[in-house]
Amino acid sequence: MEQLMKNFFLFLSKNKTLNAAAKKWGLRFGARRVVAGETIAEAIDTVRELNSKGLLCTLDHLGEFVFSVDEANESAEYCIRTLEAIHKAGVDCNLSLKMTQLGLDISRELCMTNMRRILDAAKQYGNNFVRIDMEDYAHNEITLDILEELLQDYDNVGTVIQAYLYKASDDIERLKDKRVNLRLVKGAYKESPEVAFPDKADVDENYKKIIKQHLLNGNYAAIATHDDNIINYVKQLEKEYNISRDQFEFQMLYGIRPQSQVELAREGYRMRVYVPYGNDWYGYFMRRLAERPANVAFVLKGLFSK
Repeated sequence: MEQLMKNFFLFLSKNKTLNAAAKKWGLRFGARRVVAGETIAEAIDTVRELNSKGLLCTLDHLGEFVFSVDEANESAEYCIRTLEAIHKAGVDCNLSLKMTQLGLDISRELCMTNMRRILDAAKQYGNNFVRIDMEDYAHNEITLDILEELLQDYDNVGTVIQAYLYKASDDIERLKDKRVNLRLVKGAYKESPEVAFPDKADVDENYKKIIKQHLLNGNYAAIATHDDNIINYVKQLEKEYNISRDQFEFQMLYGIRPQSQVELAREGYRMRVYVPYGNDWYGYFMRRLAERPANVAFVLKGLFSK
């Protein structure tokens, strides 16, 4: 039943009609629990509050289904305005983005132009760090290709490796000598068993494998998980291999296990919260429900509350 629910929400996440309608609804049906707001100002207020609890942040302006050059350029401008707002507010926060928002499905050249504009702005505003979110498997290889090209000119950019893909360990090895900051995740998209582990136990084991691999390569790891077993595994690696806490951080999603986030920060770990915002929240929200169908309870509550 849980797998059926997961597949159902992943199917809904790609529904363009519902996505368009959600922009008009506003943050409803429980979405505000995991989305910080619709505006940059709301997002910055959330980051400031999280910083006050000892938590670092990364902001992501949500977006799905970009079909025109104008839309892609508008998304890039929003990223740049977000970097400017972070700098002006003096908050401890990075930027996360998706390259499909920047026109990747329109043309590689358009996406590269927008990425360079954003990375130049990040340099201008305090040499901030920009994380390229990894999307579905169809965009995996081109994302890595673009990252490698950008790393020739920028040192403030990284991406994400998804443990459910068979190729994850090979990708870590591919990037090893580039000293790149990688976010390591299990993965949240529905993929074919031809390219991804279908069983959760195999994903978990591969996740541990790539965390250890990346850390022992001596590179910076952002370990994005809400799983206590994985968190404890990282702590074990830290002790066993004398890994500095300056070499890694934990990451969790805004609104998910907030007390655990604070507790990790109090233990002296770098703890970063992934903070999404914007009116294009539908696809992101559906994927969060797919990851944990039990969250449907707060959606139902949202349907019947004012």
